[in-house]
This record gives sequence, C-alpha cells and structure tokens, in this order.
Amino acid sequence: MINQEIIAPIRQILKEKYFGESYILDLLPVAVYVCDDSGKIIYCNRKAVDLWGREPEIGKELWCGSYKIFTTGGGILPLEKCPMAVCLKEQRPVYGEEILVVRPDGTLRNVAPHPQPLFDEVGSMVGAINMLIDITETKRTEQALRNSEKKYRKLAASLEKKVEEKTQDLKRKNEELKASEERYHKMVEEVEDYAIILLDIDGIIQNWNKGAQKIKGYREEEIVGKSFSTLYLPEDRESGLPQRILNEAKEKGKALHEGWRMKSDGSRFWGSIVLTALHDNENRIIGFSKVTRDLTERKLAEDKMKEYTSQLEFHNKELEQFAYAASHDMKEPLRKIHLYSSAVAENPNNTLDEKSKEFLCRSVSATKRMTQLIEDLLTYSKTTANTDSFELVDLNDVVEEVMLRHKDEIEENMVETVIEKLPLIMAIPFQMIQLFTNLISNAIKYKHAERNLSIQIKTQEIMGSQIHDSGAEPYRIYYKITVKDNGIGFNQNNAERIFNIFQRLHNSSSSEGSGIGLAICRRIVQNHHGYIKAIGVENQGASFEIYLPK
Repeated sequence: MINQEIIAPIRQILKEKYFGESYILDLLPVAVYVCDDSGKIIYCNRKAVDLWGREPEIGKELWCGSYKIFTTGGGILPLEKCPMAVCLKEQRPVYGEEILVVRPDGTLRNVAPHPQPLFDEVGSMVGAINMLIDITETKRTEQALRNSEKKYRKLAASLEKKVEEKTQDLKRKNEELKASEERYHKMVEEVEDYAIILLDIDGIIQNWNKGAQKIKGYREEEIVGKSFSTLYLPEDRESGLPQRILNEAKEKGKALHEGWRMKSDGSRFWGSIVLTALHDNENRIIGFSKVTRDLTERKLAEDKMKEYTSQLEFHNKELEQFAYAASHDMKEPLRKIHLYSSAVAENPNNTLDEKSKEFLCRSVSATKRMTQLIEDLLTYSKTTANTDSFELVDLNDVVEEVMLRHKDEIEENMVETVIEKLPLIMAIPFQMIQLFTNLISNAIKYKHAERNLSIQIKTQEIMGSQIHDSGAEPYRIYYKITVKDNGIGFNQNNAERIFNIFQRLHNSSSSEGSGIGLAICRRIVQNHHGYIKAIGVENQGASFEIYLPK
C-alpha cells in the first residue's frame, strides 16, 4: 500500500495549486507524472503511460523506472544529470532540456521534460511534478527539412539553423515563418520571365513583380489596387471573359487560358495564364495567384505554320487535280495509239515484213507499259493520308479480296498461299487493298523459274521498342504483318533502294513493272503512321515486314 502520509500533502498541494484533485491532470493533452521527494512515482496520467509504453508501479518505482534515457546525441544520460534528478536535488524547475526515452518495445521517443518541485505550506519540498512533451514528430519534421537541403540549399540552411536553435520556442518559429514568407515574396518579385501576381477574392491586384512589369509594362504603383480585368482587351472585358476565368478558378480550383492581352502602352501580346484559387485552413477562398507567360513568339510561329500548312494543302490538292487531269489526257492518245497499232498488227491483209511487225509489236507493248505507268503514278499521287476516311478495316477481308482479284494468276502459276488470321485496324480501306495488291503482285512477278511460288502472310503483336531504327513509339503496341515469298529475292544492300520511285532491281522482260509499286506501299504505310522493311536473299526469296499501330 502507498504511504498515505506521504501522498496527503502532495494531494493537498495539487488541490490548492492545480484547481482540484489530481484527476484533472488526466484531462491534459500531455504526459504528466508526480513523484515524492525520493523520486518514487505516486501518480501518472494516461498520456504518460502511452509515452512510456507501460504502467509504472505506483509508490514503488522510481521516476526513471526501468527505462533507458539517452541524450539527443545517443549517449546514455547519467541518472544524476537527468532533469528530474536535478529538480529534486536542487529544488528548482528545469527547462530547455531534451532527452531520448527508450520504451520497452525498443522504440525511441524525443521528449522535452519540464520538472518542477512541489512544496508544502511551510516551504518544505515534498516531491515534484513533471510534464513530458513528446516532440518526436517535431524532430522528424526538422529532419525532413534538413534532408531537403541539397535542393533548396540557401533556404533550407537558414530554416535548419532556426529549427535547431529554437525548436521549443514558438515565438521564434513564428519569426522564422515570417522570414521565410519575406524571402518567398522577394523571390517572386525578382522573377522576370513570369508575371506573378496575387489577387484578392474580387480580382483586385495585391502585388506586382518585375516579370509583371516587364511583360505588361505597368509599374507597381500604377496597377496595384486595380482589377486584373484592366490587363484584358476592351472586347474581352465587354464579353465578361475576366469574370468567367475568375469563376472557373473558384469552381475548379484552377483556370487556364491563352489569348491576346494588353500592355500599358496599348500594344498586345499573347499571354498564357494560370489562375489558382488560394484557400485558408477551412478551405475558404481568400484570393488567387495569377501566373502569366508571354508566348507571343510561339503564337506567331504557330500562326505562320498554320498558314504554310494551309498553303501546302491547297497546292497538294491542285497537284492531285493536275495529276488526275494530266493522266486522263495522256491515257486517251495512248489508248488510240494502242488501238490503231493493234489493228494494223492484227490485220491479216497487211503485208509487213518481219522487222516491221516486230517494231509494231514493240510499239503496242510500249503503249501498254506507258498506260500502266500512268495508272501507277496516279495511284501514287492519291496515297496521301486523310484521317476523315479512316475506319475499322478487317485485313482478312482485304487479303481475301486481293486473292480473288489475282485468282487466275495464282492458279496459272500454281501459287501456294498460307495466310494466318489478321487483325482489325483503323485504316483507309482502298489503301489497304492497294498495299496487299502490290505486295502479292510483286511476289508473283518475281517468282523463281525453277520452283512453285509460295506466299505466306502472318501477324504478331510487338512493342515499338522492338522495331529497330524506325523511330516508333517504344511503349506502343504495333501489329507486325509479314508477307514472305520464295521467289528470286534481292541483295539486302538494296533493301532501301527498292522503295524509291522508278527503282527496279530486275530489268528482265519477264519482270515487267513501273518501278512504283513498292514506293506506293511505303507511302500507304506512312499514311497509317507505320513502318515497312524489306528483307531479301538472292535466289531464295523476299520478305516484307509491315508495322501498323494497334
């Protein structure tokens, strides 16, 4: 049992000096305990138990208990130098100390003790009361501030010094925050590339930095106290644009806008603004921050680019119309030449010598090649991207239609085809038909004379990073469609040249063509934001790899 003769005087002191019985201390938000003049704990509140991590033995256990106490440097603090020991020994309050308490579970708590002696009515010390403030989170906050020193060296060094010197001094903390705020405002004032201003809740300008003066032309004394709508064009003010931007920031927390703004001299600049609502601790709007950038040069460059693009589109349309008209006008006389030459060559009543017949047949053949060349040129001129005509295309249907178009050639040449299931993609349908038509025609055209032709079409999904030397988006998925044959192939050194217009690697009479087909293939694939590669081995075959975005 606790010696009531010892406790009674202390209870009386608590009652007289601390507004009631000791249970009032349980209402305090900090740890408090009371010990007698020998250092034995005779009372502790719930916050003290939570801080220590265990219930002490009241009346038996010394104030230091079985806890280990360390200095903030990590060394063990001798019992006689602990704040409570000093208080009991010297019969005086002890302030400004900081200790580390090791709880039974091994965790450390940073504590600021405030021991104070208790005296009876004749002035004799009967014990002491200690208030323990857990400043662990405060110390962690201080450490976080110190860890940010590398990024904010100048500012953090100043803050760290103040935190280290006056951790417990609330007044100095307020001074520190005030100094920080002044430095922030100074920093904002010195920025010249951005206009950074503060507005009150009604949009009235509260400050003006150097950037604002440089961009907008007003001096601080000319503009502070006026509405930010002053910075907008008269027609924008009449339409209510400034107030709409302000309302958007109130509703959404932020408003973005770009447009022409007015300088103090009446000239205009293209401004990009970010208006951000500022809130107090109760989430009420107390004002706005407004950051403006002068993007006039970018705006003028964009407008110039749009003008160039518009001109280019106009010229392209003119070129397409010219190509169509020219090809139509060229095909008509060629058709007549072919008609008349064929009529003469096929008329059995004509008496032509063998040489003349040969020349006439060559003329007919030349007109056919010329007609095909004009058709291919017209096709090439039409293969320009038109996003309005993109739609979902089933490549299985495309290949099936192409095979039907070449059914006679396939049967005549006994072509073996192996076609895997192909994907559905967003594409221009007629261009996909033209793409596979050219590739399959190319395979038939350059088949090997000593073996039956085999054409394989297969597909797989790959990442853009796997398409080497292409510039593809590395994290985007692409369809890799391979069209492979076992024809005469080509030298891999010519893998790029075969895509150039009018380039033919095989000039034999058995391999007729305009030299435009593969150029058309590349143009079509590019229109669909994809890539095409050719892989060839002479006398073994060719493989064309098409990469289209999923």
